[in-house]
Amino acid sequence: MNNKVQLHDWDAAEHLRDEEDIAFFIEAALEEAPDDSAFIASVLGIVARARNISDLARTTGIARETLYKMLRGEGNPTMGNLSKLARSLGFRLSLVPVDSNGKPVKAKPKANSGKTTSKKVKKVA
Repeated sequence: MNNKVQLHDWDAAEHLRDEEDIAFFIEAALEEAPDDSAFIASVLGIVARARNISDLARTTGIARETLYKMLRGEGNPTMGNLSKLARSLGFRLSLVPVDSNGKPVKAKPKANSGKTTSKKVKKVA
């Protein structure tokens, strides 16, 4: 008996059907490996393929080749390019406080003895 198993390439991009799928996919990836930039770039590349890289290049104003390099983990993308890419995918970049084990924690407001204050923050160019 000669049973051969035939395997097919599986592409996650083909299974990201809507915004909810994409959101869950990215959230799971960030929980799995929040500090692995190559993995995160790969995940964003999968999402970009699901969305159409040419459309992303047009909406972000980032050249297609630059996007390809960013999403393959090559080069060193700027914060601006990462932010543009995130926004065009329907996300935003954010920083989250973490404990000593790297687990997210909620920031606690400082006690100000019942007074409410308003501070203006200057934008630094």
